Amino acid sequence: MSAHRLILNAVEKPWGCTGLSPQYGADPDRRVGEIWFTGPDNVPQPLLVKYLFTSERLSVQVHPDDGQARATGLAGGKSECWYVLDTQGDARLGIGLRHAVDADALRAAALDGSIEDLMDWKPVRPGDFYYIPAGTIHAIGGGITLVEVQQNNDVTYRLYDYGRPRELHLDAGMAVSRPEPYDRPVQHVAVDGSTILVDEAGAPFLLESRVCPAGEAIMFDTGLCWFIPFSGHGTIDGTAWQAGECWLIQDRATLMVDADMHAFLARPTD
Repeated sequence: MSAHRLILNAVEKPWGCTGLSPQYGADPDRRVGEIWFTGPDNVPQPLLVKYLFTSERLSVQVHPDDGQARATGLAGGKSECWYVLDTQGDARLGIGLRHAVDADALRAAALDGSIEDLMDWKPVRPGDFYYIPAGTIHAIGGGITLVEVQQNNDVTYRLYDYGRPRELHLDAGMAVSRPEPYDRPVQHVAVDGSTILVDEAGAPFLLESRVCPAGEAIMFDTGLCWFIPFSGHGTIDGTAWQAGECWLIQDRATLMVDADMHAFLARPTD
């Protein structure tokens, strides 16, 4: 079969939430921070799709790009993007710094905690979208539910963790950080039309927001594609799909839309 409904995997995190919807298959008493969608071991999966649920701020962190990661013996780097689904209270994303600093000042701020104030904490609302290229210093605030599409490489360098007893990676993090403001404007995803969200030189994936009315069909005819539906339902090659799932399409497949759909389509560029 060329289309695979990916498996939900609940991941506990100290900043996660309890009482998640049963659709995520997680114990409501567990402090779940992430839901990962994974597929068969024999299918290449260069991208990873996650739902994130935050009750507290995540660590301030950074990821290397492919070249930096491979130079240290790792499989690859990690660029990612965030699509905000829901917010509570004063929900903010920390993306980049309020002003540029040198490496020594960044290290000092990470050690004494002033990096919290150095971060550019942007207020967010449902529908906001940010592409976070490798090297961007970032953190996700509390009270946010979002979908993350990322390169499928487990390489995160923590710069600061609010006193939590977890390892920091200052040397590695300083080597790959761009300690400067984030210069991309927020994109707000409208659900009344399709649009390309990530398609730029050097990006490791392409991402499209696709809107289709009931009765339409989408033909997949080449390469890997992640289908991430937020609304609607239908079939893929005769098998039912619904909102909240994630599918990996390997090659040719026909997706039928039986109820108005909004979904992301993600494709690796390599």
